[in-house]
Amino acid sequence: MNVLFGLGLETGVTEVPALLAHADRADRDGLDLVTLSDHPYFADRLDAYAALGVVLGRTTRIRGGVNVTNLGVRPAPMLARTIASLTALSGGRVVLGVGAGGLWDDIVRLGLPRRTPGAAVRAMAEAITLVRALHGGGPPVTLTGEFVSVTDLAPSPLSCPPIWTGSGGPASLAVTGRLADGWVPGRAADWRSRRVAESRPVIDAVAVAAGRDPSEIATIYNVAGPITREPLRVTRDADGTWLGGSAAQWAEELASVDAGGFVYHPSFRSAGIPVETLVARWTAEVVPAARVLM
Repeated sequence: MNVLFGLGLETGVTEVPALLAHADRADRDGLDLVTLSDHPYFADRLDAYAALGVVLGRTTRIRGGVNVTNLGVRPAPMLARTIASLTALSGGRVVLGVGAGGLWDDIVRLGLPRRTPGAAVRAMAEAITLVRALHGGGPPVTLTGEFVSVTDLAPSPLSCPPIWTGSGGPASLAVTGRLADGWVPGRAADWRSRRVAESRPVIDAVAVAAGRDPSEIATIYNVAGPITREPLRVTRDADGTWLGGSAAQWAEELASVDAGGFVYHPSFRSAGIPVETLVARWTAEVVPAARVLM
């Protein structure tokens, strides 16, 4: 499995120049992926899928995805059509990240129904199943689900892109093990975190029980922290959380991890280093060095 290196893009309505410039740089400098967050209830945020369409339209090789799609606000049949359209328009450069939904008070303000945690997880499983069914051609799809029903709906002839989940609790982790192609640990948990140590075995056990190979479910980490000019004496805090370091320290650390990918978010925990500097160091220094070491 090739390790993907990505960049998390800005989503503020006042950050469009930076968003476009960083997407262009990621494409030009050979990164594999750019991602955007999905919070349409906030007036100061861009709609994730509108932004993703623009990003894919102005780049030529890089993949794009929403990390992660808030299923509380995007009905599964329409999400399937959106993904199929972006796949066709971009030549297949799409990844679908999904989550059960969060910030339910804000979702309700959009006029959408509140779901209990259990219902949200069941809806996520139903959405993944339906999105897959609505790709790859074949006969029309009829599904009477708990949350959505479709009747004689023709699938797209295009293949379904990889589906990653942002799951956290045991039930949603089980959905990942049964149905997903990748897992994005919540709260930017890193490879030495208790969250990953306790969660990944749940995914693997469910995958095996479902007759799947757990190694086919990639773990994609959201990562953050300063990329410094000089090496840091301490690169982890007392809890073992990765703090950052020089480009060489970053490369050595990432190369030591069994992962499917890393998406760097330069605006988080930047330690006062300008975002432009961090983006440049990630694309031009950290990623090439890590690839050499892998």
